[in-house]
Amino acid sequence: MPQKVFFSVSMSLDGFIAPESPDELMGQQWMELQRWVFRQRFFRKNLKLGEGGEEGRDNEIVRQTFERTGASVLGKRMFDAGEGAWPEDPPFHTPVFVVTHEERAPWERQGGTIFHFVNDGIESALERAREAAGARDVRIAGGGETIVQYLNAGLIDEFHVALSPVLFGSGVRLFEGVDASRVALALVRAEPSPETTHLSYTVHPR
Repeated sequence: MPQKVFFSVSMSLDGFIAPESPDELMGQQWMELQRWVFRQRFFRKNLKLGEGGEEGRDNEIVRQTFERTGASVLGKRMFDAGEGAWPEDPPFHTPVFVVTHEERAPWERQGGTIFHFVNDGIESALERAREAAGARDVRIAGGGETIVQYLNAGLIDEFHVALSPVLFGSGVRLFEGVDASRVALALVRAEPSPETTHLSYTVHPR
């Protein structure tokens, strides 16, 4: 199958994917947003969070997302938030390309994760990620501003949103700044589960 560029995120019912301040990551609201994924066996194993965890369709979606990803792209804000929080073996296990204005040598971590810092734009980062991913897909891992940049540039093929039953009221909106005149969506699948609702879409030019 042709290589795809996609994103996969958890989102609150009022459209937020993260708190406004990176200092609030891992806070109560964010943990409620991500509760469904932290309970999955594959996720717990991948982050070395201990034995146990749930199996079933939610777990399969987490596993499939990980296995299809050959490289990831991050914005600088998300990288900065994660740099101090990720363990020595971060959850990516692939090359990761960070869109930034900073010049920095690659940062190699355990488990096959190597962060590369790209300071000549989103297209360059994606080109390098495509090459690194080989036959697998490229995930735009976030944050929200970076996802929207790729959407507006017509570079996203499909996406998955796990809609969690929580309200944020404020924070980082997933689609803040999207150019709706250029982006059209087609629903592929809607799957409810006890903790979240999985919504999958393909993206087309309008």
